[in-house]
Amino acid sequence: MRRVFVNEPVLDGNERKYINECIDTNWISFEGPFVKRFEQGMAELTDRKHAVAVSNGSVALDTAVLALKIGEGDEVIMPTFTIISCAAPLVRVGAKPVLIDADPLTFNMKVEDIEAKITEKTKAIMVVHIYGLPVNMDPVLDIAKKHNLYVIEDAAEMHGQTYKGRPCGSFGDISTFSFYPNKHITCGEGGMVLTNDDNLAERCALVRNLFFSPKKRYVHEELGYNFRMTNVQAALGCAQLEKLKRTVEKKHHIGALYNKLLKDVDGLQLPVTSTDYADNIYWVYGIVLDDKIPVDADEMMKRLGAEGIGCRGFFWGMHEQPVFKGMHLFDGEEYPVASRLARRGFYIPSGVNLTDDDQEYVVEKLKEVLYECDK
Repeated sequence: MRRVFVNEPVLDGNERKYINECIDTNWISFEGPFVKRFEQGMAELTDRKHAVAVSNGSVALDTAVLALKIGEGDEVIMPTFTIISCAAPLVRVGAKPVLIDADPLTFNMKVEDIEAKITEKTKAIMVVHIYGLPVNMDPVLDIAKKHNLYVIEDAAEMHGQTYKGRPCGSFGDISTFSFYPNKHITCGEGGMVLTNDDNLAERCALVRNLFFSPKKRYVHEELGYNFRMTNVQAALGCAQLEKLKRTVEKKHHIGALYNKLLKDVDGLQLPVTSTDYADNIYWVYGIVLDDKIPVDADEMMKRLGAEGIGCRGFFWGMHEQPVFKGMHLFDGEEYPVASRLARRGFYIPSGVNLTDDDQEYVVEKLKEVLYECDK
Protein backbone atom coordinates (compact mmCIF):
# COMPACT_ATOMS: atom_id res chain seq x y z
CA MET A 1 0.00 0.00 0.00
CA ARG A 2 1.22 3.47 -0.82
CA ARG A 3 2.07 5.61 2.20
CA VAL A 4 2.33 9.37 2.51
CA PHE A 5 3.74 10.43 5.87
CA VAL A 6 2.44 13.47 7.70
CA ASN A 7 5.99 14.85 7.70
CA GLU A 8 9.51 13.73 6.89
CA PRO A 9 12.60 15.88 7.44
CA VAL A 10 14.64 16.64 4.33
CA LEU A 11 18.40 16.45 4.93
CA ASP A 12 19.73 17.21 1.46
CA GLY A 13 22.03 20.14 2.21
CA ASN A 14 25.21 20.35 4.27
CA GLU A 15 23.85 18.27 7.15
CA ARG A 16 26.14 15.30 6.55
CA LYS A 17 29.16 17.51 5.92
CA TYR A 18 28.71 19.50 9.12
CA ILE A 19 28.01 16.44 11.29
CA ASN A 20 31.13 14.76 9.89
CA GLU A 21 33.04 17.89 10.83
CA CYS A 22 31.82 17.47 14.42
CA ILE A 23 33.02 13.87 14.41
CA ASP A 24 36.34 14.63 12.69
CA THR A 25 37.17 17.38 15.19
CA ASN A 26 35.73 15.56 18.25
CA TRP A 27 33.54 18.61 18.99
CA ILE A 28 30.23 16.94 19.79
CA SER A 29 29.40 18.75 23.05
CA PHE A 30 27.77 22.10 23.76
CA GLU A 31 31.12 23.88 23.52
CA GLY A 32 31.62 23.13 19.82
CA PRO A 33 31.70 25.99 17.28
CA PHE A 34 28.42 25.20 15.52
CA VAL A 35 26.42 26.27 18.58
CA LYS A 36 27.64 29.86 18.37
CA ARG A 37 27.27 29.79 14.59
CA PHE A 38 23.67 28.65 14.84
CA GLU A 39 22.87 31.25 17.50
CA GLN A 40 24.30 33.99 15.31
CA GLY A 41 22.34 32.76 12.31
CA MET A 42 19.03 32.72 14.20
CA ALA A 43 19.72 36.17 15.67
CA GLU A 44 20.31 37.51 12.16
CA LEU A 45 17.18 35.79 10.82
CA THR A 46 15.00 37.44 13.47
CA ASP A 47 16.79 40.79 13.79
CA ARG A 48 17.53 40.00 17.41
CA LYS A 49 20.61 41.07 19.34
CA HIS A 50 20.96 37.81 21.28
CA ALA A 51 20.14 34.14 20.70
CA VAL A 52 20.62 31.35 23.24
CA ALA A 53 20.52 27.77 21.94
CA VAL A 54 18.85 25.14 24.12
CA SER A 55 18.07 21.45 23.89
CA ASN A 56 14.46 21.69 22.70
CA GLY A 57 11.58 24.08 22.16
CA SER A 58 9.80 23.18 25.39
CA VAL A 59 12.74 24.14 27.57
CA ALA A 60 13.14 27.31 25.50
CA LEU A 61 9.83 28.35 27.06
CA ASP A 62 11.02 27.23 30.52
CA THR A 63 14.13 29.35 30.03
CA ALA A 64 12.08 32.37 28.99
CA VAL A 65 9.78 32.07 32.02
CA LEU A 66 12.71 31.66 34.42
CA ALA A 67 14.66 34.51 32.81
CA LEU A 68 11.72 36.87 33.30
CA LYS A 69 11.44 35.72 36.95
CA ILE A 70 7.80 34.78 36.56
CA GLY A 71 6.83 32.89 39.70
CA GLU A 72 4.39 32.06 42.46
CA GLY A 73 1.14 34.01 42.21
CA ASP A 74 1.88 35.66 38.87
CA GLU A 75 -0.60 35.40 36.02
CA VAL A 76 0.27 34.99 32.35
CA ILE A 77 -2.32 35.39 29.62
CA MET A 78 -1.99 32.77 26.88
CA PRO A 79 -4.07 30.81 24.36
CA THR A 80 -5.84 27.64 25.41
CA PHE A 81 -5.43 26.26 21.88
CA THR A 82 -1.74 25.37 21.88
CA ILE A 83 0.69 22.68 22.96
CA ILE A 84 1.08 21.97 26.67
CA SER A 85 4.73 23.13 26.51
CA CYS A 86 3.41 26.70 26.75
CA ALA A 87 1.46 26.22 29.97
CA ALA A 88 3.73 23.73 31.74
CA PRO A 89 6.57 26.17 32.56
CA LEU A 90 4.08 28.53 34.18
CA VAL A 91 2.49 25.82 36.30
CA ARG A 92 5.90 24.49 37.35
CA VAL A 93 6.93 27.86 38.83
CA GLY A 94 3.58 28.40 40.55
CA ALA A 95 2.22 30.94 38.08
CA LYS A 96 -1.34 30.80 36.74
CA PRO A 97 -2.08 30.49 33.02
CA VAL A 98 -5.02 32.73 32.14
CA LEU A 99 -6.61 31.38 28.99
CA ILE A 100 -7.94 32.98 25.82
CA ASP A 101 -10.11 31.17 23.26
CA ALA A 102 -9.09 30.70 19.63
CA ASP A 103 -10.24 32.60 16.58
CA PRO A 104 -12.26 30.09 14.50
CA LEU A 105 -10.57 31.05 11.23
CA THR A 106 -6.90 31.73 12.04
CA PHE A 107 -6.80 29.41 15.12
CA ASN A 108 -4.75 32.05 16.95
CA MET A 109 -5.73 33.57 20.30
CA LYS A 110 -8.53 36.15 20.15
CA VAL A 111 -6.53 39.29 20.77
CA GLU A 112 -9.68 41.28 21.46
CA ASP A 113 -10.28 39.18 24.59
CA ILE A 114 -6.90 39.83 26.20
CA GLU A 115 -7.42 43.13 27.98
CA ALA A 116 -10.48 41.95 29.90
CA LYS A 117 -8.37 39.18 31.47
CA ILE A 118 -5.71 41.52 32.91
CA THR A 119 -5.57 41.82 36.70
CA GLU A 120 -3.11 43.27 39.19
CA LYS A 121 -1.39 39.86 39.17
CA THR A 122 -0.82 39.76 35.41
CA LYS A 123 2.87 39.78 34.59
CA ALA A 124 3.05 38.74 30.94
CA ILE A 125 1.22 37.87 27.74
CA MET A 126 2.39 34.72 25.98
CA VAL A 127 1.69 34.88 22.27
CA VAL A 128 1.72 31.60 20.31
CA HIS A 129 1.59 31.70 16.52
CA ILE A 130 -0.46 28.72 15.36
CA TYR A 131 0.02 26.48 12.29
CA GLY A 132 0.83 29.08 9.62
CA LEU A 133 -0.45 32.54 10.47
CA PRO A 134 0.99 34.86 13.13
CA VAL A 135 -1.03 36.50 15.86
CA ASN A 136 -1.97 40.11 15.19
CA MET A 137 0.93 41.57 17.16
CA ASP A 138 0.34 45.34 17.09
CA PRO A 139 -2.64 45.34 19.48
CA VAL A 140 -0.90 42.83 21.74
CA LEU A 141 2.16 45.06 22.00
CA ASP A 142 -0.05 48.11 22.63
CA ILE A 143 -1.88 46.31 25.46
CA ALA A 144 1.40 45.14 26.97
CA LYS A 145 2.85 48.63 26.89
CA LYS A 146 -0.31 50.14 28.38
CA HIS A 147 -0.28 47.70 31.30
CA ASN A 148 3.51 47.31 31.66
CA LEU A 149 3.51 43.60 30.85
CA TYR A 150 6.16 41.34 29.39
CA VAL A 151 5.50 39.72 26.02
CA ILE A 152 6.73 36.18 25.36
CA GLU A 153 6.51 35.27 21.67
CA ASP A 154 6.40 31.56 20.91
CA ALA A 155 7.40 31.37 17.25
CA ALA A 156 8.03 27.61 17.29
CA GLU A 157 6.04 27.08 14.07
CA MET A 158 7.03 30.28 12.28
CA HIS A 159 10.57 29.87 10.92
CA GLY A 160 10.78 32.29 8.00
CA GLN A 161 7.34 33.83 8.58
CA THR A 162 6.81 37.58 8.87
CA TYR A 163 4.27 39.94 10.42
CA LYS A 164 3.87 43.14 8.40
CA GLY A 165 7.30 42.46 6.93
CA ARG A 166 9.01 41.92 10.29
CA PRO A 167 10.31 38.45 11.11
CA CYS A 168 8.38 36.35 13.59
CA GLY A 169 10.62 35.84 16.59
CA SER A 170 11.51 39.54 16.66
CA PHE A 171 8.61 40.68 18.86
CA GLY A 172 8.25 41.22 22.57
CA ASP A 173 10.74 40.97 25.39
CA ILE A 174 11.70 37.40 24.60
CA SER A 175 10.87 34.89 21.86
CA THR A 176 11.35 31.17 21.38
CA PHE A 177 11.70 28.62 18.58
CA SER A 178 11.54 24.83 18.35
CA PHE A 179 13.61 22.66 16.00
CA TYR A 180 11.59 19.47 16.26
CA PRO A 181 11.67 17.28 13.08
CA ASN A 182 8.43 18.73 11.69
CA LYS A 183 9.68 22.32 11.83
CA HIS A 184 11.07 24.29 8.87
CA ILE A 185 14.46 24.10 10.57
CA THR A 186 15.16 20.90 12.48
CA CYS A 187 17.96 19.62 14.68
CA GLY A 188 16.04 16.47 15.55
CA GLU A 189 15.41 18.26 18.83
CA GLY A 190 16.51 21.74 19.78
CA GLY A 191 15.30 25.21 20.65
CA MET A 192 16.32 28.85 20.76
CA VAL A 193 15.58 31.79 23.04
CA LEU A 194 16.00 35.27 21.58
CA THR A 195 15.96 38.77 23.03
CA ASN A 196 17.35 42.26 22.55
CA ASP A 197 17.87 42.74 26.28
CA ASP A 198 21.47 42.19 27.46
CA ASN A 199 20.44 41.22 30.99
CA LEU A 200 17.77 38.79 29.84
CA ALA A 201 20.22 37.18 27.43
CA GLU A 202 22.78 36.72 30.20
CA ARG A 203 20.15 35.23 32.48
CA CYS A 204 18.96 32.82 29.74
CA ALA A 205 22.54 31.65 29.25
CA LEU A 206 22.92 31.08 33.00
CA VAL A 207 19.62 29.20 33.29
CA ARG A 208 20.63 26.98 30.36
CA ASN A 209 23.98 26.05 31.88
CA LEU A 210 23.26 25.12 35.52
CA PHE A 211 23.81 28.73 36.58
CA PHE A 212 27.58 28.30 36.54
CA SER A 213 29.05 31.56 37.78
CA PRO A 214 30.92 33.53 35.09
CA LYS A 215 33.53 34.29 37.75
CA LYS A 216 34.04 30.81 39.16
CA ARG A 217 32.68 27.76 37.35
CA TYR A 218 31.49 25.57 40.21
CA VAL A 219 29.88 28.36 42.21
CA HIS A 220 26.11 28.68 41.75
CA GLU A 221 24.02 31.61 42.96
CA GLU A 222 20.76 30.05 41.70
CA LEU A 223 19.57 26.64 40.60
CA GLY A 224 19.74 26.33 36.84
CA TYR A 225 19.22 23.47 34.41
CA ASN A 226 21.16 21.56 31.83
CA PHE A 227 19.29 22.84 28.78
CA ARG A 228 22.38 22.88 26.55
CA MET A 229 22.27 22.17 22.82
CA THR A 230 25.00 19.91 21.45
CA ASN A 231 27.36 20.84 18.65
CA VAL A 232 25.88 17.99 16.58
CA GLN A 233 22.37 19.41 16.94
CA ALA A 234 23.62 22.87 16.04
CA ALA A 235 25.46 21.50 13.00
CA LEU A 236 22.14 20.17 11.68
CA GLY A 237 20.50 23.50 12.47
CA CYS A 238 23.14 25.47 10.56
CA ALA A 239 22.65 23.32 7.48
CA GLN A 240 18.87 23.62 7.73
CA LEU A 241 19.03 27.38 8.19
CA GLU A 242 21.00 27.71 4.96
CA LYS A 243 18.02 26.37 2.97
CA LEU A 244 15.20 28.03 4.87
CA LYS A 245 14.22 30.23 1.91
CA ARG A 246 13.78 27.17 -0.29
CA THR A 247 11.82 25.40 2.44
CA VAL A 248 9.41 28.33 2.84
CA GLU A 249 8.92 28.50 -0.92
CA LYS A 250 8.06 24.80 -0.98
CA LYS A 251 5.59 25.27 1.89
CA HIS A 252 3.84 28.02 -0.05
CA HIS A 253 3.67 25.68 -3.05
CA ILE A 254 2.21 22.87 -0.95
CA GLY A 255 -0.44 25.19 0.50
CA ALA A 256 -1.37 26.64 -2.89
CA LEU A 257 -1.73 23.19 -4.48
CA TYR A 258 -3.89 21.85 -1.65
CA ASN A 259 -6.04 24.99 -1.91
CA LYS A 260 -6.53 24.36 -5.62
CA LEU A 261 -7.27 20.65 -5.23
CA LEU A 262 -9.67 21.12 -2.31
CA LYS A 263 -11.43 24.36 -3.21
CA ASP A 264 -14.63 22.68 -4.41
CA VAL A 265 -14.75 19.94 -1.75
CA ASP A 266 -17.83 20.39 0.39
CA GLY A 267 -17.71 20.01 4.16
CA LEU A 268 -14.16 21.24 4.82
CA GLN A 269 -12.90 24.49 6.28
CA LEU A 270 -9.56 25.19 4.60
CA PRO A 271 -6.78 27.35 6.06
CA VAL A 272 -7.03 31.13 5.73
CA THR A 273 -4.70 32.07 2.88
CA SER A 274 -3.83 35.52 4.20
CA THR A 275 -4.71 38.28 6.64
CA ASP A 276 -4.03 42.01 6.61
CA TYR A 277 -0.64 41.35 8.16
CA ALA A 278 0.67 38.04 6.75
CA ASP A 279 0.34 35.35 4.11
CA ASN A 280 -0.10 31.82 5.39
CA ILE A 281 3.21 29.98 5.54
CA TYR A 282 1.44 26.59 5.83
CA TRP A 283 3.67 25.09 8.49
CA VAL A 284 0.99 22.44 8.43
CA TYR A 285 -2.10 22.22 6.24
CA GLY A 286 -4.91 22.08 8.76
CA ILE A 287 -8.53 21.41 7.85
CA VAL A 288 -11.66 21.51 9.99
CA LEU A 289 -14.65 19.26 9.37
CA ASP A 290 -18.00 20.93 8.95
CA ASP A 291 -20.52 19.94 11.59
CA LYS A 292 -22.63 18.21 8.94
CA ILE A 293 -19.87 15.62 8.42
CA PRO A 294 -21.10 12.69 10.54
CA VAL A 295 -17.68 11.70 11.92
CA ASP A 296 -15.09 13.56 13.97
CA ALA A 297 -11.41 14.20 13.28
CA ASP A 298 -10.28 11.03 15.06
CA GLU A 299 -12.45 8.86 12.85
CA MET A 300 -11.36 10.70 9.69
CA MET A 301 -7.70 10.23 10.60
CA LYS A 302 -8.31 6.55 11.29
CA ARG A 303 -9.95 6.06 7.90
CA LEU A 304 -7.25 8.02 6.08
CA GLY A 305 -4.59 6.08 7.95
CA ALA A 306 -6.10 2.87 6.60
CA GLU A 307 -5.45 4.32 3.13
CA GLY A 308 -1.80 5.07 3.96
CA ILE A 309 -2.30 8.78 4.62
CA GLY A 310 -0.53 10.12 7.70
CA CYS A 311 -2.48 12.76 9.63
CA ARG A 312 -2.27 14.41 13.00
CA GLY A 313 -4.97 15.92 15.19
CA PHE A 314 -5.16 19.51 16.31
CA PHE A 315 -4.10 20.72 19.74
CA TRP A 316 -6.27 19.77 22.72
CA GLY A 317 -7.07 22.91 24.72
CA MET A 318 -5.33 23.58 28.01
CA HIS A 319 -8.70 23.86 29.77
CA GLU A 320 -9.44 20.23 28.84
CA GLN A 321 -6.09 18.69 29.74
CA PRO A 322 -6.54 15.94 32.36
CA VAL A 323 -3.41 16.98 34.25
CA PHE A 324 -4.76 20.51 34.71
CA LYS A 325 -8.25 19.30 35.49
CA GLY A 326 -6.71 17.29 38.32
CA MET A 327 -5.19 20.52 39.63
CA HIS A 328 -8.56 22.34 39.29
CA LEU A 329 -6.82 25.07 37.33
CA PHE A 330 -9.63 25.94 34.95
CA ASP A 331 -12.74 24.69 36.73
CA GLY A 332 -15.92 25.91 35.06
CA GLU A 333 -14.10 27.60 32.20
CA GLU A 334 -15.30 26.97 28.66
CA TYR A 335 -13.60 27.84 25.38
CA PRO A 336 -15.96 26.56 22.70
CA VAL A 337 -13.87 27.39 19.64
CA ALA A 338 -10.79 25.59 20.95
CA SER A 339 -12.93 22.63 22.03
CA ARG A 340 -14.47 22.37 18.57
CA LEU A 341 -11.14 22.68 16.78
CA ALA A 342 -9.73 19.87 18.92
CA ARG A 343 -12.54 17.55 17.87
CA ARG A 344 -13.09 18.60 14.24
CA GLY A 345 -9.61 19.65 13.13
CA PHE A 346 -6.62 17.71 11.82
CA TYR A 347 -3.82 18.21 9.36
CA ILE A 348 -2.86 16.20 6.33
CA PRO A 349 0.67 15.52 5.03
CA SER A 350 2.51 18.83 4.91
CA GLY A 351 6.25 18.05 4.86
CA VAL A 352 8.65 19.59 2.37
CA ASN A 353 9.37 16.15 0.93
CA LEU A 354 5.88 15.99 -0.62
CA THR A 355 5.57 15.77 -4.39
CA ASP A 356 2.63 17.11 -6.37
CA ASP A 357 1.68 13.49 -7.04
CA ASP A 358 1.69 12.81 -3.28
CA GLN A 359 -0.70 15.70 -2.71
CA GLU A 360 -3.01 14.58 -5.49
CA TYR A 361 -3.11 11.10 -3.95
CA VAL A 362 -3.88 12.55 -0.50
CA VAL A 363 -6.75 14.61 -1.87
CA GLU A 364 -8.09 11.66 -3.88
CA LYS A 365 -8.22 9.51 -0.75
CA LEU A 366 -9.66 12.34 1.34
CA LYS A 367 -12.49 12.77 -1.15
CA GLU A 368 -13.16 9.02 -1.13
CA VAL A 369 -13.35 8.93 2.66
CA LEU A 370 -15.65 11.95 2.76
CA TYR A 371 -17.91 10.29 0.20
CA GLU A 372 -18.08 7.12 2.28
CA CYS A 373 -18.96 9.17 5.36
CA ASP A 374 -21.93 10.72 3.56
CA LYS A 375 -23.37 7.38 2.46
